[in-house]
Amino acid sequence: MSAASGVHEYRVEIEWLGNRGTGTSGYREYGRQLVVRGEGKAHEIAASADRTFHGDVERWNPEDLLVTSLSQCHMLSYLHMAVQAGVVVTAYTDSATGTMVQEGLGGRFTEVTLHPVVTVADESMVEAAMAAHAKAYEVCFIANSVNFPVKHEPTILVAE
Repeated sequence: MSAASGVHEYRVEIEWLGNRGTGTSGYREYGRQLVVRGEGKAHEIAASADRTFHGDVERWNPEDLLVTSLSQCHMLSYLHMAVQAGVVVTAYTDSATGTMVQEGLGGRFTEVTLHPVVTVADESMVEAAMAAHAKAYEVCFIANSVNFPVKHEPTILVAE
């Protein structure tokens, strides 16, 4: 199927930068640094493992990026739903949190909670602005692709 028929493909490249001279000769002998690249993207993403797994705390890790993807997808879906509902959004921030549990060598996310703070242009828009979060969740591609709950604890403010 082509993109016009509803199927979209995404390609990224990663390159491991953590060979300290002896490759993976031991668990503590290699670095977890990598870069993520995408065709047409202006910048690379400096990435690593989480600090818990001997990663570089100054680089993004897969867990950070998963939570980021859910937060960003919800925001973009929300802004679309706000337009459809006649809600004028003047500001949007989110402090998203994710919970992952380790189970042996593996693990899984058990939930992500989004804490969007949305500012709307007028008091009359507050109810519709709140309702737009549920609609955004229904259409968010990323939220519909994970097997754990994505919760929402929104705050709606009115611009002064």
